[in-house]
Amino acid sequence: MKKRKSLIRKAWHFIWEDDSIASWLVNIVLAFVLVKFVIYPGLGLLFSTDYPVVAVVSGSMTHNQENFDKWWESNQGWYTQQGFTKEQFQDFPFHNGFNQGDIMVLFGSEPENIKTGYVIVYESHPDYPPIIHRVTSTEQTEDTTYFQTKGDHNTIPDREKIPDDKFLGKAVLRIPYLGWVKIIFTEAVKFLIGG
Repeated sequence: MKKRKSLIRKAWHFIWEDDSIASWLVNIVLAFVLVKFVIYPGLGLLFSTDYPVVAVVSGSMTHNQENFDKWWESNQGWYTQQGFTKEQFQDFPFHNGFNQGDIMVLFGSEPENIKTGYVIVYESHPDYPPIIHRVTSTEQTEDTTYFQTKGDHNTIPDREKIPDDKFLGKAVLRIPYLGWVKIIFTEAVKFLIGG
């Protein structure tokens, strides 16, 4: 028993108080394991989605403008052709878009509760990260809800309608810039392994 307590104290000291490179590496591994296998799944359970937090890896929702009025002036063409008004768009969640490198917090939802204007995340292809775009219309068939989506920065909507089995969650909160940590880490790993 005494030996076990001594071992625990040594491990505790090594992890939390030692300033060696080995201690730092162990801390990085422990942080990764904790986030990947405890925090992320816990948030998924709490928020009812397998993807509770995503990093925005593209600029497809970026507005690149100082304010909404300027963005609308430059981009209203497609939206007005589809019957959207400026006032209606301003009532949408994230009507000012968001940027590459932002973190988006997602909640799960029943697909039939997703409305036009919501920002959703969906699976596109197994080899690519999920896509986060705005719903521009929904269509209900007997057993499936389909979403037409479009990135605010894109000039045209996504080619295919998204069936509800590809739906991963709706965006409810934006955390600016924090996603760059994941993006930089992922790019570094790809570079190191030659991908």
